[in-house]
Amino acid sequence: MKTKLTTLFIEFFESEQSSGIVLLMNAILAILLANSPMSQAFLSFWHLPLGWDLDGVHLQHNLLHWINDGLMAIFFLLIGLEIEREIYIGELSDAKNALLPIFAALGGMLVPALIHLSLNIGRPTQNGFGIPTATDIAFALGAISLLGSRVPAALKVFLTAFAIIDDLGAMMVIAFFYSNGFSWTYLLLALAVFVFLLVLNWRGVNHITAYLIPGLFMWYWMGQSGIHASLSGVLLAFALPFRDGSPQTPSYRLQHALHKPVAFLIMPIFALANTGIIITTEVLRNAITSNTLGIFLGLLLGKPVGILVFAFVAIQARFAKLSSDISYRDLLGLGFLGGIGFTMSIFITTLAFGESLAAQNSKIAILLGSVSSACIGLWILSRRPILSRKETI
Repeated sequence: MKTKLTTLFIEFFESEQSSGIVLLMNAILAILLANSPMSQAFLSFWHLPLGWDLDGVHLQHNLLHWINDGLMAIFFLLIGLEIEREIYIGELSDAKNALLPIFAALGGMLVPALIHLSLNIGRPTQNGFGIPTATDIAFALGAISLLGSRVPAALKVFLTAFAIIDDLGAMMVIAFFYSNGFSWTYLLLALAVFVFLLVLNWRGVNHITAYLIPGLFMWYWMGQSGIHASLSGVLLAFALPFRDGSPQTPSYRLQHALHKPVAFLIMPIFALANTGIIITTEVLRNAITSNTLGIFLGLLLGKPVGILVFAFVAIQARFAKLSSDISYRDLLGLGFLGGIGFTMSIFITTLAFGESLAAQNSKIAILLGSVSSACIGLWILSRRPILSRKETI
């Protein structure tokens, strides 16, 4: 089976793998600053008020809120555009090709969630079940790129496909389980904008600004509805005209324009703002809890087990097919790389626990689980033979 590769996929892969390095540097910098003499100034900076109240429209929030609700909506917009492209002309356009990463992503979400719930059901921390379900695309692709010519294009495409589907699943988890103060009125207003954008698409409107301006209203009303505002980015992505996917289409142009800003500005800022973990005696004393164990084991064991088992069942049942370039050992290695949670896991942590002690400990568990998963996944995949240049991207 010949792996489909598009110019945008290669660009997406290259930007994400480089972004992983920048993300790691910013995460380390945030931890160092949070535990330095500059700690108070660094942490207070993210809580500076920013915004305004205009004719009843409340947009007065702190800087951290704008990052997590505003900038992350742009991140989700890019993810949505990539999902759309994969569905129309990428790996997900073929039913049998699409089903394997879908099953893998499903297993990679359910098993970690069940591990966390089994340890936290009935406890105040049970709300953290969504934390180990996510895969960080940037770090996962950055990790696999370290293997260079040992990794065929099929492995990179499969990892990207299930990580993207995983993120879509994480967004659905956020929508259904991490909503706050739900309002049907605002949700219907947001959905009305979405329908309006679909009508623009149907009528052949191709000006990007015609979608972005109403998209701002959808973002605001989505946030007011109690469902996280960032999810409006995904709806906007699917409303944008894809047409034939050519470079002249709005979807292609916006996706191309967003790659570098998201990879090298938005995600690093998110990492800097959200990984400032203050390592105190109290944090260390509570480092091992049912919640942190659930997160750590969910990422380290739940991800590879869920991905491998669900993929195996799908293949054996002939629901899906495995590329000739990928073995079951490769799937296991990719499963461990799927345990690199970071961005989305930290994002869900902020929704589940705010800035509490549980949030601080959760972030430590995420970092430990992600690093451990990356090391094991890279070790498994590093045992593959070196390939010829034409077999890799």
